Amino acid sequence: MNAAPTTAPAERTDTGGRPLPIIAVTMGDGAGIGPEVIVPALLHPDTVRRCRPVVIGDAERLRQAAAILGTTCEIVSVRSPAEAVPAPGRIHVVDLGLLPADLPWGRLSAVAGDAAYQYVRVAAELALRDEVQGICTAPLNKEALHAGGHLYPGHTELLAHLTGVEEVSMMLSTPRVKVIHVTTHIGLIDAVNRIEPGLVERTVRRGHEAMVRAGVADPVIGVCGINPHAGENGLFGYGEEEEKIVPALEILRADGIDAVGPLPADTAFFLASRGDYDLIVAMYHDQGHGPVKVMGIEAGVNLTVGLPVIRTSVDHGTAFDIAGTGRAEAGSMVEALRQAAEMSTTPAR
Repeated sequence: MNAAPTTAPAERTDTGGRPLPIIAVTMGDGAGIGPEVIVPALLHPDTVRRCRPVVIGDAERLRQAAAILGTTCEIVSVRSPAEAVPAPGRIHVVDLGLLPADLPWGRLSAVAGDAAYQYVRVAAELALRDEVQGICTAPLNKEALHAGGHLYPGHTELLAHLTGVEEVSMMLSTPRVKVIHVTTHIGLIDAVNRIEPGLVERTVRRGHEAMVRAGVADPVIGVCGINPHAGENGLFGYGEEEEKIVPALEILRADGIDAVGPLPADTAFFLASRGDYDLIVAMYHDQGHGPVKVMGIEAGVNLTVGLPVIRTSVDHGTAFDIAGTGRAEAGSMVEALRQAAEMSTTPAR
């Protein structure tokens, strides 16, 4: 079983006296490993130094997870994040009480799928009221979500709907590089067709805003081309860079955004890894995902930018095969919470 790390003193402010951001942690599918990774992650010293996490979920399920892990902690129900009083060994939860006490671990359940939706709904409402400054999601199961009557492809689309946002972007973040994507889960031919100056411009603006919100006042943003060597002045491709990317960069630079490109993707990531760029803009899925997985997938976190608050997620699924066994590793949740805190705004006192 996973032993909980030594619990650090819980704080309301960082070492500079600034209020710590409040992060809503959605419990995900209660039949999966979400509760088992949340408990040790919220007790982790890195977490309590960086943010004030509040679970949106079911308190009893968290207590069951703590028992499975052999972890001694106090799980306290609160009506709102503002009621959460930090203390060593304490986990706060806005308790929706939606799961039956005998819900089986590791089995698909419409009840758990509906509950996972409700956790996200409440977190979104809290974000819109500025009661939390970030959202960190434990995994949900799409089949269970659909069985519960909520037909969304996943967290990203669900949160966009709940917050009234029409367009969001995926950002991958590792200790060495951050990447935002213009297109993601579509075929390569479709991606090239979809890329156009307006989409490139909006994506760069979302990335710029996220970096500024995270404390990078004047981020330097490297924008990849589409073709090898970014087209090599027309040698490769059919002028896609000039048609689809350059007009956006001209507008962005005129607005004072330091967007550099189009850059050959095969050198852009090397330059970013040594610190030349704060953020890389990838044009399509594998252009961004491949280098990130080489440079730091073990510490990588998926972020959704363009929402009213930053949203981070773990890099694994519900893992029904090991749910309820105490074998789940909490490292990805710890990292997701760290980056949620890093990318969140500072709350008012």
